[in-house]
Amino acid sequence: MDEKNMIRESPEYLRTSTAAAMTLGFIPGMFYRDAKLYCINLLLTYTGGCKANCAFCGLSRECGSEDEKESFIRVDWPIYKTDEIIEAMNKVPHARRACISMITHPRAYEDLCNVVEKIKNSSDILISALITPTLMDEEKYVHLKEIGVDNIGIAVDASTPEIFNNLRGKGVNGPHKWDKYWQDVKTAVSVFGKNKATIHLITGIGESEKDMVETVQKSVDLGADPHMFSFFPEKESMMKNQAQPPIGKYMRIQLARYLIQKGYSNIERMKFDENKRITDFGIDNAKLNQIIESGEPFITSGCPDKNGYVACNRPYSNSTPKQAMKGEMRNFPFHPNREDIEIVKKQLKEYN
Repeated sequence: MDEKNMIRESPEYLRTSTAAAMTLGFIPGMFYRDAKLYCINLLLTYTGGCKANCAFCGLSRECGSEDEKESFIRVDWPIYKTDEIIEAMNKVPHARRACISMITHPRAYEDLCNVVEKIKNSSDILISALITPTLMDEEKYVHLKEIGVDNIGIAVDASTPEIFNNLRGKGVNGPHKWDKYWQDVKTAVSVFGKNKATIHLITGIGESEKDMVETVQKSVDLGADPHMFSFFPEKESMMKNQAQPPIGKYMRIQLARYLIQKGYSNIERMKFDENKRITDFGIDNAKLNQIIESGEPFITSGCPDKNGYVACNRPYSNSTPKQAMKGEMRNFPFHPNREDIEIVKKQLKEYN
């Protein structure tokens, strides 16, 4: 039987991001400005797809998720044999981490464990697991740590319970619950340790800048590292016609996240205008300018490599290379240069 007509499901098969497929040599392509992907992003896959129905996701239940061309985090996720992925990954000298993402499916946890063990049996690469709290309990977190996962990611995505419910929960007939997600953030921190649990947050799905900063502060206070994404309209999702957030809003949130995460400031010291936009980052101007000039706040935030530097750098997952060429690089997958920083400094002052 032709492989494309076979049932290709996890754990024997996995989806990879387009960037990972390029890095593994499965599809041709080059990254703008010679960026390199350091984390091989993998996604469990099933006929019928995800059982959740998140409004912003191209893999939601209403989308079906059976077509490899359905986008998720802006790009296609082609399907390959798990063993072929692992073999190719071991040949990539700059691959520093693998991240395996669950979807909401009854078999997802068991298959996640299977894939983790397969990778661990043939590689010493670091492994992150992006899990679905709806399917988890404390025992499962403990087991993931025992079999070799060193970092847990939880995609909270929304920054308020109302937005979460409207876009991921009852508002879209979805199974996810705000309180359960945050309880699992606490559980993940208790099992894996401080800064070994992370949360994903999406800017541009209805929140104010203050809403997002409050959630960043909450995450840091709990011991979880917040990683930021900019909303991008997935072509088959319920939110396919919604615009990306203004670049100024996203860059200010990136900077606020960095300052809070690194201990330079906190939400109590920051100031906001009548539209809940950041007007003061709660830090001395000289020090703030020094931090902005470093470029560090605008580098993609993600799970680290063995030396503590970002491995999950997701090149162009938040903006197209064409947007990046026009100066709208929403997350830098490499260290920004002087020209980049000058553009960012102007964007920080844009209050569209």
